[in-house]
Amino acid sequence: MSLYVSNFSGQIKENELNQAFSEYGSVKRVQLSINQETGEESGFASVEMETDAEEASAIKALLGSKWIVRRLKVNKAINGLDTSSSS
Repeated sequence: MSLYVSNFSGQIKENELNQAFSEYGSVKRVQLSINQETGEESGFASVEMETDAEEASAIKALLGSKWIVRRLKVNKAINGLDTSSSS
C-alpha cells in the first residue's frame, strides 16, 4: 500500500514522516523525493503502509491537516507516484 504525500516543507526528514504516519499503522517505507538539480528534498514523498485499512486511516486523519505550518495533501499513490493534477 502506498501513499503520495505533498505540500510539506523540504526540510522535513524521513523519520518525521515515519513518526507521523506510524500513528495510523505500520509504515513499511518512507521515500522522500529529491530534486535532481539541487539535491534537496522537494516537499513530497511516497509512504508505504502495511494494509489498505491503515492507509485509509492515515488519509482520513492527515489529509488537509496542518502539520508544521502547512496543510498536508495525502492521496493513494498511482504506481508509486501520484500523477493527478489535483496534487
